[in-house]
Amino acid sequence: MLIWSAACISAALVVLALTRRQAAPLAMARRLWAPGLLLLGGAHIEVEGTDKLDRGSAYLFASNHQSMIDIPALFVALPAPLRFVVKRELRAVPFLGWYIAAMGMVFVDRGARGDAVKSIRRVPGILRARQSVACFPEGTRSRDGAIRPFKGGSFAMAIEAGVPVVPVALIGTGDVLPPHGFRPRPGVLRVRVGRPIPTAGLALGQRGELAQRVRDEVERLCAGA
Repeated sequence: MLIWSAACISAALVVLALTRRQAAPLAMARRLWAPGLLLLGGAHIEVEGTDKLDRGSAYLFASNHQSMIDIPALFVALPAPLRFVVKRELRAVPFLGWYIAAMGMVFVDRGARGDAVKSIRRVPGILRARQSVACFPEGTRSRDGAIRPFKGGSFAMAIEAGVPVVPVALIGTGDVLPPHGFRPRPGVLRVRVGRPIPTAGLALGQRGELAQRVRDEVERLCAGA
C-alpha cells in the first residue's frame, strides 16, 4: 500500500508539473490511487445517497472520522474532485504531504487557534470557486467509534461561502484500518451520504447550531447500519 501510494502520488506530481493544472492530479487520486489502495487493503466499498447531489454544485462534505483510510474512502465515494481540510502533521508525511500541499488543500494546526483560523479562512475561496471541500469536524480520529462533538469552524466557512453542507457517515473504516498501527483488515466500508443542508440565510453566529444539526444527521446515518 505504501509503494502504491508513493508511485501514484509521484505520477500525479509529474502530471501537475507538466500541465500546471490540478484537475488531472485530483482525478488520479479519485480514480487511481484511492481505488487501488482500498483494493490492496482488502476493502469493499458500498455507497448510498449520492443521487441527492447536484454534480455541478460545490459542497462542504462533513464526515465522522475513524481511520486514515477515511480519505481514500471519500475520494472513491463522492462524485466530485475533493480538497480536504487536514491536520498540519500530515504536511511532514513524505509523498502524501507533498500531494496535499500541491493540490491546494488546507492544513490546520489544531494546537494553535490563531494559525488554525488563518488557515481555514482559505475554505470560502475554494468553495466559491465551485470546488468541493471535505472535512472531519471532530478534529481527530475517534478511537472507540463514538462520534465526538463537531467543531464549528468549517461550518462558518460554508455559511460565509453560501454553499450547502452534506453530512456523510463512514461506517466500518475503523475496523478495516484501526486507528492504532497500520495493519489493514479485509472488510466492508459503507459510505452514507445525507441530503444537503442549505446555509443560505444563516448568520455566522449560527455555526454551532449548524454543526449540531450536521452531527445529528451523521449519527442518524450511522445508526442505519
